[in-house]
Amino acid sequence: MTIKADLIDSLVRDEGLRLKPYRCTAGKLTIGVGRNIEDNGITKAEAIILLTNDVNTVFRELDKNIPWWADLPDGPRVALANMCFNLGWPRLSGFKKMLAALKDRNFKKAADEALDSKWAKDVGKRSQRISELIRNG
Repeated sequence: MTIKADLIDSLVRDEGLRLKPYRCTAGKLTIGVGRNIEDNGITKAEAIILLTNDVNTVFRELDKNIPWWADLPDGPRVALANMCFNLGWPRLSGFKKMLAALKDRNFKKAADEALDSKWAKDVGKRSQRISELIRNG
């Protein structure tokens, strides 16, 4: 074993491994193995790793719940994945008219349905960009 491996084993034992944020004994927001994210944050590389994992989860959710999404043109696929990332599958699944229109490849109707929602009001310009991806099929 190397000194790094020994240290890692020691830190996991002493700090513990927590996969959700918590407050350490000093009151700092912490995650993982004693990672003080309140003062130290994360690096850009770490943020991209987390994002990549989240995008993979989004793709698995869409593949599982609406397998036909893989046959759509790229624009609507990106739009659906963006919405799923933002809303989560349970809330996205509530966009029944939009999803039905997408399945039928009625991109104009699907875009209009996306904009006719509380979500569109909540996310503002993001909804405009996403609806254009859908509309342009």
